[in-house]
Amino acid sequence: MDFTLPAEIEEYRQRVRGFVEEHIIPVESIPEAYDEGENINDEYLEPLRQRARDEGLWSFQMPKYRGGQEVGIVGMAALYEEMNRSIFGPVCFNAAAPDDGNMQVLEKVATDAQKEKFLQPIVDGKVRSSFIMTEPAPGSGSDPGGMMKTFAEKRGDKWIVNGHKWYITGAGVAQTFILVARTSDDPRNGLTAFLFDRDDPGWEIVRRIAILGPEEHGGHCELKFTDMEIPDENRLMEVGDGLRLTQIRLGPARLTHCMRWLGLAKRSLEIAGEYVSEREAFGSKLVDTQGVQWMLGEAAMDIHVGRLLTMHAAWKLQQGERARQEVSMAKVAVADTLHKSVDTAIQLTGAKGYSKDTVLEWIYRYARQARLVDGASEVHKMVLSRFLMKQGQDFWSWG
Repeated sequence: MDFTLPAEIEEYRQRVRGFVEEHIIPVESIPEAYDEGENINDEYLEPLRQRARDEGLWSFQMPKYRGGQEVGIVGMAALYEEMNRSIFGPVCFNAAAPDDGNMQVLEKVATDAQKEKFLQPIVDGKVRSSFIMTEPAPGSGSDPGGMMKTFAEKRGDKWIVNGHKWYITGAGVAQTFILVARTSDDPRNGLTAFLFDRDDPGWEIVRRIAILGPEEHGGHCELKFTDMEIPDENRLMEVGDGLRLTQIRLGPARLTHCMRWLGLAKRSLEIAGEYVSEREAFGSKLVDTQGVQWMLGEAAMDIHVGRLLTMHAAWKLQQGERARQEVSMAKVAVADTLHKSVDTAIQLTGAKGYSKDTVLEWIYRYARQARLVDGASEVHKMVLSRFLMKQGQDFWSWG
């Protein structure tokens, strides 16, 4: 097994690392650079995005004919980790959620006309996007196929949508939306996906939901649909393929979360390592204390385990496999690792880490969502249990 990165990917990785170090991390210390959701505001973001485009470090996940770099998901694993060494990193390279997952699924399943109208502006960085699925109880959460209440009814060449959604990431600033709604009572084939534009009538943002941690751009919003008309030409895939589209999108999207979280976990240990190497107590440097060494060593080991799980899942996806159990394992492990790494870093840096003098408190609050987004950890463990019961000893196959 050879984990050596291809020369092209390694060159990109070094360039991304240098870009983050030189241009993005310094912005973290500018109070005016933060928007209402504690992410980077457009005044500071847009010059960085333009610089990334100019330097050929833009949309690594997209084909070259669309203006991307087409590095494949294994390359993305290495590069996304480097991007998120900064809390502001991924969005500067057009690799932040939810745009990242939306671009990937539209490139795979949209028609040529839909790609030109809805996908290309996202790739070009002209607009942002959002994916609309989650609903308030008793609507869809981890079981959208069986629980979704938002309904789309076909009338002529249009679909009429009525329903209620919430925790829709990015909706506050998105121009392009992917909506999943029920079109029949079939538990497996009863959902259908649609595209619509922010300026289309028949929907509204009820509120931007306040959350514990820092937000992606556009926040997390509650939406209502009232007799919204969507032309059939804006339907994605076939009628009844909504759950399939969701699965196509969420597999890679879950894994790209892991890639980015590993960057934040590594940054947390980097900050802690610098602190304990300088801080003295009881006549010696903290880093020379056995207890501190154990804490750093354990967190570093967990990060490496997470990287191996993530890269293995990325490799299987790149071979054309679904890699459901590999993605689930990575998602659970890396979510836990992110929290453990930043918690360890705050414990080692003490009051400084708990304050806003470092980005550790930002990462700590952001990390709590990791065990919830794109499927709670418990749901992924259920998936793994089903694979184990079905496969037995073959669950651990080397194949």
